[in-house]
Amino acid sequence: MFLFGQDLILVTVGEKSPKIHSVEKRQCPKAERNWSIVGGLACFGLLVIIGIIVGVVVSQTHKNTGSSNSNSNANSGSGSQKSISGDPSSFTKDSRLKQSFYGIAYTPQDSIYPNCNIQLADVITDMQLLSQLTTRIRLYGSDCNTTAMVLEAITRTKVNMTVFIANYPDATDNGVAYNRQKAVIQSAIQTYGTDHIGGLTVGNEFILNYLDANGGTDPNSAVGNQGAAILTPLIDDSKAMLKTLGVTMKIGNADAGSFFNNKVLQDVDYGMANVHPWFANVSIDDAAGWTWSFFETIDVALAQKLSNKPDMSIAETGNASNGPSLASEANLQKFMDTFVCQANANGTEYFFFEYFDETWKDIQFGGVEGWWGLFNSNRTLKNIEIPSC
Repeated sequence: MFLFGQDLILVTVGEKSPKIHSVEKRQCPKAERNWSIVGGLACFGLLVIIGIIVGVVVSQTHKNTGSSNSNSNANSGSGSQKSISGDPSSFTKDSRLKQSFYGIAYTPQDSIYPNCNIQLADVITDMQLLSQLTTRIRLYGSDCNTTAMVLEAITRTKVNMTVFIANYPDATDNGVAYNRQKAVIQSAIQTYGTDHIGGLTVGNEFILNYLDANGGTDPNSAVGNQGAAILTPLIDDSKAMLKTLGVTMKIGNADAGSFFNNKVLQDVDYGMANVHPWFANVSIDDAAGWTWSFFETIDVALAQKLSNKPDMSIAETGNASNGPSLASEANLQKFMDTFVCQANANGTEYFFFEYFDETWKDIQFGGVEGWWGLFNSNRTLKNIEIPSC
């Protein structure tokens, strides 16, 4: 049970969907996500991997001098062309924004492989805005120099922000995408250190996508274990990379809420579950309670059964539902009003989905996910009121 507002809502997962797996399947595999969505619709697209052949990360010398050079762009091979003037750490706060969210899901603009063109000025703006809403963000991958860009922006803005960096591997490319991102993650850690890094997430909806591609439905079936046999060596390799760097850092994995493979979860320190009431056809009136109940019943309960008892968080949740409710600004407001402060008080760790609208998703996949941001794509706040917690 979860107390939301004045009503005590008891939600049994099976009430809205008799089959847990169908609840969690999203509309299609995400490209980046950057990348994930839980859902009840069958996947109809192919997985599009994010990334880019990364340029040179800011040099080790920049580690000592970059934060003071606030009038120049980071030469990160990402096509940063917008000028940065003044001191990025001195910015006007928006009185409408409140630091009420535990965390927020974030994908930098123009970070979709192979069309990577991240602008450092944009990421700096994002950190300035996000820092007024939360002290934590999660990324989905490290292509396009994403990790270094975000850490550089945090350095320049001097905001209180912890980022969960990520590596988004592809099950079909023999480790090409994983190794490409591993190299830039290692370079970013060497350059910026780990003060602003909360953990390294390896894989996002990897098992869900593997099952979709290979005719499976059960994450702990033979097919699911085949996917785990591809992913766990990459997780172990990331551990070895961090050990080589002399770095102690939590390693995690993210997947759709009912698609965690036990072998994968047993190999990580934390799991991040994508839980979206919209895809489960849950009405807005029940969305907040359903989200918490699903997470506790499926994900937290599973983690407690494993010997390592990994920490669990909600990697994505937001907006409203289809069927009974429209994915609208009004329903976004209602979900925030009935979930955010209540989840904070209940000790639920979550990353709200998401920071701003991403029109590339609408162009590439259709559907609704591209319009679930707190901000419009031009970084103007929607007609919503951020809850005060």
